[in-house]
Amino acid sequence: MATFGDIGLAAGVNILTALIFLIAFAILRLQPFNDRVYFPKWYLKGLRSSPTHSGAFVSKFVNLDWRAYIRFLNWVPDALKMPESELIDHAGLDSAVYLRIYLLGLKIFVPVALLAWAILVPVNWTNNTLAISQATDKLEYSDIDKLSISNIPHGSKRFWTHIVMAYAFTFWTCYTLRKEYEAVAAMRLHFLASERRRPDQFTNEGCRVIILNQLLTCKELSDVQVKIVPASVLVKNVPPDHDESVTESVEHFFLVNHPDHYLTHQVVINANKLAKLVKEKKSKENWLDYYQLKYSRNQSQRPMTKTGFLGLCGDKVDAIDYQTAEIERLSKEIAEERERVKTDPKCIMPAAFVSFKTRWGAAVCAQTQQSRNPTLWLTEWASEPRDVYWDNLAIPYVSLTIRRLIVSVAFFFLTFFFMIPITAVQSLANIEGIEKRAPFLRPITEAPFIKSFIQGVLPGIALKIFLIVLPTILMMMSKVEGFLAISTLERRSAMRYYTFNFVNVFLVSVIAGTAFEQLNTFIHQSPSDIPITIGVAIPMKATFFITYVMVDGWAGVAGEILRLKPLIFFHLKNFFLVKTEKDREAAMDPGSIGFNTGEPQIQLYFLLGLVYAVVTPVFLPFILVFFGLAYVVFRHQIINVYNQEYESAAAFWPDVHGRIIYALIFSQLVLMGLMSTKGAVQAPPLLIALMVLTFFFHRFCKGRYEPAFVKYPLQEAMMKDTLERAREPNLNLKGYLQYAYVHPVFKDDEDDEDEDFNGKSDDSVIVPTKRQSRRNTPAPSKMSGASSPSLPDVVLENSSSLK
Repeated sequence: MATFGDIGLAAGVNILTALIFLIAFAILRLQPFNDRVYFPKWYLKGLRSSPTHSGAFVSKFVNLDWRAYIRFLNWVPDALKMPESELIDHAGLDSAVYLRIYLLGLKIFVPVALLAWAILVPVNWTNNTLAISQATDKLEYSDIDKLSISNIPHGSKRFWTHIVMAYAFTFWTCYTLRKEYEAVAAMRLHFLASERRRPDQFTNEGCRVIILNQLLTCKELSDVQVKIVPASVLVKNVPPDHDESVTESVEHFFLVNHPDHYLTHQVVINANKLAKLVKEKKSKENWLDYYQLKYSRNQSQRPMTKTGFLGLCGDKVDAIDYQTAEIERLSKEIAEERERVKTDPKCIMPAAFVSFKTRWGAAVCAQTQQSRNPTLWLTEWASEPRDVYWDNLAIPYVSLTIRRLIVSVAFFFLTFFFMIPITAVQSLANIEGIEKRAPFLRPITEAPFIKSFIQGVLPGIALKIFLIVLPTILMMMSKVEGFLAISTLERRSAMRYYTFNFVNVFLVSVIAGTAFEQLNTFIHQSPSDIPITIGVAIPMKATFFITYVMVDGWAGVAGEILRLKPLIFFHLKNFFLVKTEKDREAAMDPGSIGFNTGEPQIQLYFLLGLVYAVVTPVFLPFILVFFGLAYVVFRHQIINVYNQEYESAAAFWPDVHGRIIYALIFSQLVLMGLMSTKGAVQAPPLLIALMVLTFFFHRFCKGRYEPAFVKYPLQEAMMKDTLERAREPNLNLKGYLQYAYVHPVFKDDEDDEDEDFNGKSDDSVIVPTKRQSRRNTPAPSKMSGASSPSLPDVVLENSSSLK
């Protein structure tokens, strides 16, 4: 059982570790040769030049200005002084709102901690229930458990204090959540309304494959996408037609059903194989650069390599000649694959990017059912081009349900089997209980320092190690499910990560830890008394989570700012691979926020804080330290380091809000169960009423604020369109939207034959068709000559006027 001494040792170790990381960062960031590691975002924006390009030789590597070392902690106020509006312009709304999650934690838990320590701690401490239980029932506890609700006598009237505090904490949390939801929803609408022109505001994004009709050069693509943020719409599951191609079907459908707003479209194709070949070629080119650089430094010996797996087996050959031959082979395969992509009808997928003349028209299309059959011509708001996950674009729509069912089953078994190592970790949290069953370990575990280290530090470290590989596994599962946007993949992975943390890190840790700690009591008491023992023991698991928060939340967050892995990899690449400034820029690894890992971690701390706020108030200061430290660290990283891959305009906030609400309801459920075992008969009805109130509060927020994150108001769209027409009446919208979405495989393509791939751009609204029956799209065509009787003449006149 962890004592005050064990917690103190753990706190000392983690505070010292965090200080070492922070001081090391403060010094390393001052060195010129590390400038690209700790300020990559400014280099990518072109607003910072390398200090190694000027000055004396030594000063290119080491900062010789002694005054800089006196001000080495200036990064803290520098990170805090940038206003939120400027932060949004600099890093995007996603980054700014992500930081607000940490601020939300401080807003909730600072008043809660003050109230809990002022009221609940004295109420809990001024009892001797645990001492009596130890004497009569041999219940194990430590001094820190005297601060918890476990120290309240059975059936005591003091439980009224905890009930009142539960109501107070719930009302404050709900009030803070509503204000924050309202603020973020307003920020999102303002962000979308104030944005400059965005191709995806006018586009139904056919995110299932790549563009067939148009292709940009690398420079043109960069110029277009630099202003892009999400608000696009996805049209998919275009029905097959034996008489017409996909592009003809799409053009017919939108000319007939959106005649006043349809502008153009881009049929897309499957280029996954081509992308893999290009990726493999780039890898071979990197190896060729490495071997050529190695040979230039020592020309007395040609570099050699093996042709087998990872260069570890196979025939030994000249490395430069081998890589050159491989590049030539891949170049030929890429050319053949490009030709196949252009000519093979099987590459064309039933989806398209459809652009509209107005945002209003795009919003109507995205938010309405397009066909009598609700499974055809599916439209929904989709992500911006940077957010597209291209590897999933060729997955058939009909297979998505099966894929998601399989992944759900796999996630269930992953969660279940992970309980085994989690349970083993909990055995480390109570040495006394294990020594009774394994007395031969007593000589080792009884050493004071080793005992304090094992109980205060080792469980948190072990749990952290087991969770390292989990985000990668969960992201792979999300990719298998077939989601088409990086933001959706991360939100899906975050949801599963949070579920896993809830089941394994929290529930299993509490249950398994309680079983280990009270093993002797369980064996020798009657079954009817076991629930009472569990009710007393669950609050005692706060000591384990305190050690986890210190390891993961204190030392872990401080280690994030040090960027040790990117630091090492940058200098290795800089030494072995970099030959030009472009190579040096590619060697930088700015990273991103990592919503799929960061947000579930924060939510676990919300869960722990809300559950233990009433049960064990001593837990709250450790949570506050995490939120405060993390806010400063990640604000610095967002300003100077992270280069966000996409912009979703804070689309993740409903998930954040919902998970906090569920944590709040679960905390009320735990408190109700705990008080039931403690004989507080008045508590269950009152706490059930509190849970009902919390649930209806969630329903209110969901109905009032969530639509701003799901739908684009037509009023906002019309307002933006009206302003744009007044400011830019001669805007060539089609030219702007024509090249909005290009697969990354073509970004660096400088082939002069792009015109063959681009295809023609036809402005005519009279669609040539091969269809013998015009039952579905009764538009005039060059083949049939006349319109269908079911299509009014006024529609044809309007369509002709678009030309």
